[in-house]
Amino acid sequence: MTDPAAFDTTMRARWSCRAFLADPVPQDVTTAIVNTAARVPTWNNVQPWGVIVTRPATTDAFRAHLLEHVPSTEQQPDIPFPTAYEGVYKQRRYDCAMQLYDAVGCTGDRAASARQSLRNFALFDAPHVAILHSPAALGAYGALDCGAFAAAFATAAQTHGVASIVQAALAAYSPLVRGFFDIPEDRLIVCAISFGWPDMDAPENRYRTPRVPADKVMDWR
Repeated sequence: MTDPAAFDTTMRARWSCRAFLADPVPQDVTTAIVNTAARVPTWNNVQPWGVIVTRPATTDAFRAHLLEHVPSTEQQPDIPFPTAYEGVYKQRRYDCAMQLYDAVGCTGDRAASARQSLRNFALFDAPHVAILHSPAALGAYGALDCGAFAAAFATAAQTHGVASIVQAALAAYSPLVRGFFDIPEDRLIVCAISFGWPDMDAPENRYRTPRVPADKVMDWR
């Protein structure tokens, strides 16, 4: 039996990194992370994820591709984005943004916050990015399985000291991602995971978002 306290410690240690060092992660470490992530439960065990992992040279080319084209490209996600954030969900999203803006010193500066948003497409200077895609025929359930994989990837990475951030922002520009990597049209672009060694001197890596405790979300029946 796995030590529950050790697992809880790993989960609590995981965080979304927004500044990376340039040093690459050894390929065997990345392979180990993917092998661990693949143990998540999936709908009928279909394991639908395709995982494109970039080496630094490809990461740099992809980063340049995004930064060149995103500012002049309309969003076109394969999977519809939320139509609205309301109530507590809107508040949590706002609080997360304010923590980031306060950390980097751009609160109240719309131009600076827009530049910070573009950091998504610079992949936060990560040496690697993983692109998760799923068969279109599996729809929401394939995407759900990929979400489980992404969570497990981030957690497994943490056990190796590798930082990561799961990014929906790139999926908003699915044609740009699909075109760069020549992903077939019958695959949905689900999300990206930028990863590498964290730059702990960066201010955007010095805050942590809170989590709602169990007694606030559980509904015993």
